[in-house]
Amino acid sequence: MNYTAEDEILIQAKWEALAESCKKICKNEEDWNFIKRAFFLAKEAHQGVRRRSGEPYFLHPIAVAQIVVDEIGLGVKSVVASLLHDVVEDTDYTVEDMEHIFGHKIATMVDGLTKMSGVFNADTSRQAEYFRKVLLTLSDDVRVILIKIADRLHNMRTLGAMPQNKQIKITGETMYLFAPLAYRLGLHAIKTELENLCMKYRFPKEYEEISRQIDETSAAREEYIRKFNAPIIEALDRNGIKYEISGRVKSAYSIWTKMVRKQIPFSEVYDLFAIRIVFQPLDFPSEKTQCWQVYSSITDIYTPKPDRLRDWISMPKANGYEALHSTVMGPDGIWVEVQIRTQRMEDIAERGFAAHWKYKKATISNDEDELDKWLKMIRTALESPTENAVEFLDNFKLSLYTDEIAIFTPKGEARHLPYGATALDLAYDVHTKIGNSAIGAKINHKIMPITTTLTSGDQVEIITSESGKPKAEWLEYAFTGKAKQAIKNFLKREQEHNYQRGMDTLNGRLAKLNITPNNRVIRKLMDAYESRNKEELYTKIGAGIVSLDNLEKVIKTNSNFKILKFWTLFIKDDEEDDNPDTHDHNKSAEHQELVVAECCHPLPGDSVVGYKDPITHQIIVHKATCEELNRLASQHGECIVKEAIQWSQHKTQSSLVTIEIVGIDRMGVLVDLANVITNDFSINMRQVNIQSHDGIFEGTLSLYVRDANSLNAIMERLRRIKGMDSVKRVINS
Repeated sequence: MNYTAEDEILIQAKWEALAESCKKICKNEEDWNFIKRAFFLAKEAHQGVRRRSGEPYFLHPIAVAQIVVDEIGLGVKSVVASLLHDVVEDTDYTVEDMEHIFGHKIATMVDGLTKMSGVFNADTSRQAEYFRKVLLTLSDDVRVILIKIADRLHNMRTLGAMPQNKQIKITGETMYLFAPLAYRLGLHAIKTELENLCMKYRFPKEYEEISRQIDETSAAREEYIRKFNAPIIEALDRNGIKYEISGRVKSAYSIWTKMVRKQIPFSEVYDLFAIRIVFQPLDFPSEKTQCWQVYSSITDIYTPKPDRLRDWISMPKANGYEALHSTVMGPDGIWVEVQIRTQRMEDIAERGFAAHWKYKKATISNDEDELDKWLKMIRTALESPTENAVEFLDNFKLSLYTDEIAIFTPKGEARHLPYGATALDLAYDVHTKIGNSAIGAKINHKIMPITTTLTSGDQVEIITSESGKPKAEWLEYAFTGKAKQAIKNFLKREQEHNYQRGMDTLNGRLAKLNITPNNRVIRKLMDAYESRNKEELYTKIGAGIVSLDNLEKVIKTNSNFKILKFWTLFIKDDEEDDNPDTHDHNKSAEHQELVVAECCHPLPGDSVVGYKDPITHQIIVHKATCEELNRLASQHGECIVKEAIQWSQHKTQSSLVTIEIVGIDRMGVLVDLANVITNDFSINMRQVNIQSHDGIFEGTLSLYVRDANSLNAIMERLRRIKGMDSVKRVINS
C-alpha cells in the first residue's frame, strides 16, 4: 500500500527541512547527490509502512538523520547511514546491496546498525546481548553508536504510542545505558532530554507538576538573573570581552531526583539555575588563562564559596568536558553557580564526540586523551570472549560514571577514577597483574588497606607481594568494572575445580534422596545457602563452605521468600500487546502471590512495577523508582509484567519502615516524637535510636505502617515538631 497524498506532503516537508540542514555539511554537488540517493532508496524501501502511531514509517529515518546533523553535528556519511539504518533489517535489501549502491563504508555502518537489532544469543539475556552488539560497533566506527543514540532519542520522543509495559522496558534501557552513554560521549543536551523523557513517561504526574512549578517561578527567576548579571556584564564589557551570558534552569529530571534523594519539596530546591558565560578567546594568552581572568572579574563582584570551585580546564572530565565552575554569593543571600568556558569548550559540551574530534583534528593533536583511553578500554573489554553478556553490561555500566576523581601516581601521573573508587580499583587500573598481587597502598605517604576509598587529589602507591592474590571479599570493595571483572576471572580460574566437585557432590546427594536437580530445587538451595547463583552454590559446596548434612530438611522446608499475598492483580487479555486495536478487558485475581523486592521494600500506595523472575516465575514487585528495576528492565525487558498491579487496601498488613530524623536538640523533643507516633497515629514502634551531640540530634525510627499514605502523613506531622530539620524515609525500606 502506497502513502496517501497527505503522507507525501508530510514526508516532503520533513525532507526539505533535512535538506536545509545538510547545506552546512555538503561540500559539493557530489555530497548532495549522495544524500538524495539514500533518501529516495529508503523512501521506496519503506513505502506504505506505518509506525504504531499511524504516521508513515519513513518519517523516523528522516528524523534520525535530522538529529544526527543538527544535534550531534555529524557529516554526510552519517546522514546517509541514518536514512538507511532500518532498510536492511526491515526490507528485502541486503548489506551487499548497500555496498554495491553506496560503497563499503556506508555498508559497514548500516551493517553495524542492523546487527544491533539482529540475532540474539539464546544463552544470555536478550537485552544484554543486544547492548553488547551495540558496543561492538565502537571497535569499528563510533559514528554508528552516535546514530543509534539519535535513533533512541527519536523513539523516546514518540514513545507515547507504545503500550505501558513497553514504555517501562524502553525507559529502563534508556536510563540504565543510553543516557549514561550519551553523557560519556559528551552529548549533554541529548542525555538531559533522554532523562526528562524517561521521567515524563514513567512518572507523568511528577513531571507535569515540576514543569508547572518551573513555569510559575520563571518570572521571578528571570528578574533575579537580570539583577545578578548586570554588574558582570558591565565588567566584561569594560574588559572588551566578546561573550554570551545566560541563565539555564536545571532539568525537571535533575530537580526531581534531588527532591527524591533529599526528600524535600520543590520550594526547598535552591539551585534551580546556573549562569553560563561563553566567550570568544583571543589568540593570546591561553584559553585557560583567559578563563581564570573572567573568573577573577566575577569574584571581584561576588564572594566565591571556596569548597565549590571546580577546575575542569586543568584536568578535563573523561568525556572531554572543560569549564570552570564556581558558586558565588549573589544578591539577597542566594548562592549561584557560574560556569565559564570558551566557545570551543561550549561546542564540545553540547555536541560531544563529534565536536571533540573536529577540534582535535584542527589542532593536529596525536595525544591520547581521556576519551581515547576510554574507547580503547571498551575495545579491550570487548575482546574478552568468555565474559557473559549480562556481566559485561553491568561492568560496562560502571564505566559510564558521572562523578570522577583525579588520583596521582608516585611519579605524578594523573588517573581518572569514578567517585567511590578504592586503592584496589587504582591497582587494576594500572595493570591486572598489579591488582592481582596488591596487598596494600601508600596513600599520601601513609600505609593504608588496599580497600581504602580514595578522594580526589590523593597520591597513591600500590604495594604488591608475590604471595598476594585476590580474595572473594574484594568484590565488595572493587568499584570499577575493570577491577571487578579481573577479580572474578582470577577467582573463576581458582574455583573451577571446586565448582565441578561441588556439582558432583550435590547431584550425588540429591540422587540418594530420589530428587531431580531442577531449577526449583536449585533455587531453593541457593536461598537456603545464601548463594547468588548456582555457580556460587556449587563452588561453596566444593570448597567445604556449605555442608549438605541438612539437605533433606532444607528441601522439605517451605521457601524463605518474603511473600505478600494481599494484592489485587488486573490482568489484560493475552492478545498481542503491540496491537493498538486490541480491546483489553480486566479480570480480578485475588491472593496472587507476589514477592516484595528486598532492594526497595514497596509499601501499599507506592507506585510499583512487576517483574516475573525467569527461574521461579514468581512476580517480584519493585517501586517504580527502584534503580534495580531499571537494571532488570534493560537486561530482561521481556519479564516486565504487563498487568496493572494495585493494592487491596482493606487486607494489607503492616510493613516495617525506617525513618531518619535530624533536628535541633532541646528538652522534651523525645516526648514530642512519642506523642506524634503513639498518640496522634497509634503506630507501633519497633525501634528508636536517637543520638545527640553539639546541640544536634539525629537518629532513626523503625515503625509499622499500613501504606505509603499513612507513612507520608506521619512524616509530615514529624516535620512540624519544633526544631525538626529533616525527616526522610530510608530508601530501601
